[in-house]
Amino acid sequence: MGLPPGVSLSAPLAEADALAIADDDLAGGDLAGAVRAAACSVRDALFGRVVTYSPKVFLPLTNLCRNHCEYCSFRRSPGDAGEWTMTPAEIEAQLVVARELGCAEALFCLGDKPEKAFSAYRHTLATLGQASTVEYLHWAGSKALAHGLLPHTNAGLLSDADMIRLKEVNVSLGLMLECASPRLCEPGMPHHRAPDKRPDKRLAMIEAAGRLRIPFTTGILVGIGETRRERVESLLAIRSAHRRHAHVQEVIVQNFRAVPGVPMSHAPEPTDDEVTWAVAMARLILDGDVSLQAPPNLNPSSAEALLASGLNDFGGISPVTPDYINPRHPWPHIDALGDACSRAGFELRPRAPIYDRYVERPGFLDPRLVAPTRDVMDRLRPSGGPS
Repeated sequence: MGLPPGVSLSAPLAEADALAIADDDLAGGDLAGAVRAAACSVRDALFGRVVTYSPKVFLPLTNLCRNHCEYCSFRRSPGDAGEWTMTPAEIEAQLVVARELGCAEALFCLGDKPEKAFSAYRHTLATLGQASTVEYLHWAGSKALAHGLLPHTNAGLLSDADMIRLKEVNVSLGLMLECASPRLCEPGMPHHRAPDKRPDKRLAMIEAAGRLRIPFTTGILVGIGETRRERVESLLAIRSAHRRHAHVQEVIVQNFRAVPGVPMSHAPEPTDDEVTWAVAMARLILDGDVSLQAPPNLNPSSAEALLASGLNDFGGISPVTPDYINPRHPWPHIDALGDACSRAGFELRPRAPIYDRYVERPGFLDPRLVAPTRDVMDRLRPSGGPS
């Protein structure tokens, strides 16, 4: 079947064209092949045949979270089996191993608003000598820098003051939009008991990060009950914020994976076709200076299919720690992923958690972080020439 009347696949897609493609495909039109082919052409023109990843250590500062997302197996409340808050000694030990194994990124990821929800956690912070979660993250980021690692933090919703403080020790920050539709917050939907997943709040933080000149990572979650049109609307909302501030350095297309013991444990997972369609549409919608990634551990047999849909980055991969958000899905071995890329005609290369252009762009990187960032980039650069 051809394109809907008057619709063009020229990238970046006009908003009306992107929505028309989503609606047409949803109604039964099979545009997937044309969409994927166009996305590949765009990716090749923008990034060539190099695909990247960030060698990282994953440091879940705490898994306490006030939200109750129906698909999440990470979050805990105080007293739950498996709850934790990392101690300074545990953080330091992981940083040492990460540097020894060649990591470049220290990813700090944690639950939303644990201080607001739990007095026990506030007491834990006090016993660790920390005034707040943000101050603990600032300390941890400073330690990561001392070990030659570049911090990237995803701590859920943050205030402007929080982001300004964390910018002192982080080369980038992140917050998944997941979905821009408030429908997913209605009773019976996955974000109904998650006050920090309201899309207006998350879009406001993405916007604020742009005003504050913070290199930023965001993305969508595929398969939690959203429609194809809602996925496209979410990508368009991200693009709109980026066009105002030029701060979104990468967008993640992450697929839902069912986990035992959570309310959505028996929900159907998105098919490979749905995931690669979302990746391809993201490449056609996003502007050319935005990198596009999908987690390889959630798509263990689909690396080549993702590359054939316009992907140019596999995100963070750790030789040290598991994916604490999706612990049932181990990271791929870098050599195996590199072989898969090679079979598809690509070269896999490591990268830093901040993209080159933001190092030089005025105001986007704290001056104190320029030298350590360049040190890491030099360490990752292939021998014999520039990256």
